[in-house]
Amino acid sequence: MSGLILNPKPFLAGLTGKPVVARLKWGMEYKGILVSVDSYMNMQLADTEEYINGEPAGNLGEVLIRCNNVLFVRGLRDDEVKTEA
Repeated sequence: MSGLILNPKPFLAGLTGKPVVARLKWGMEYKGILVSVDSYMNMQLADTEEYINGEPAGNLGEVLIRCNNVLFVRGLRDDEVKTEA
């Protein structure tokens, strides 16, 4: 795990349009394409899948995540991105 400190706004701006994972404080994870981030760091995700305790819980499509619920956000590695056949 890295101890690198990043400014969150440029970090999130760089992830816009890319696949990300957002983990909430309550343990749920949402994987999707980061569509936009506002000045409060609320996030809009597209093609979103919900995971609870690491297990798929369903496809949600377009979601909005309020900033104060987010524990962390990270970009998905190429091997984590689901490919459609």
